[in-house]
Amino acid sequence: MQHAITQLFARYESLVNDALDDHADMAAIRDLYADAFIAAAPAGVSTGAKDGCRDGPTLEQSMAEGFAHYCAIGTKSMTVQNLRITPIDDLHALAHVDWRASYDVRGAHKDVDFTNAYLVRITDGQAQVFGWITGDEDAELRRHGIID
Repeated sequence: MQHAITQLFARYESLVNDALDDHADMAAIRDLYADAFIAAAPAGVSTGAKDGCRDGPTLEQSMAEGFAHYCAIGTKSMTVQNLRITPIDDLHALAHVDWRASYDVRGAHKDVDFTNAYLVRITDGQAQVFGWITGDEDAELRRHGIID
């Protein structure tokens, strides 16, 4: 389990950085996620599916929009600083990922550290994200002067 989840987040980090460098492999990013997922943030809790829900966007469309936003605000890279894995049972775990996001904002370099929690499921030896819990990203970016 530990190895599969460590591999998942190494791949996640690599694919996110490729996307920030305008070389997104959206199919590979999509494969990091289970078919259905749950997301929790200060704005509330939502559910989704890789292929979208009803008339909603697909996961790939939402992620592509997210990467475009991150690039527009000067995000240069995202690196995993630490990974803490808590097994729940033989198939599920909670992974706390300490990220460092690096930005170029009006010619100044800024690093912002934050932690996201991910719900992970192991299927056929492969780990996939089926949920995540995030803090108030916009408030943190404002606090660091990255967005207004």
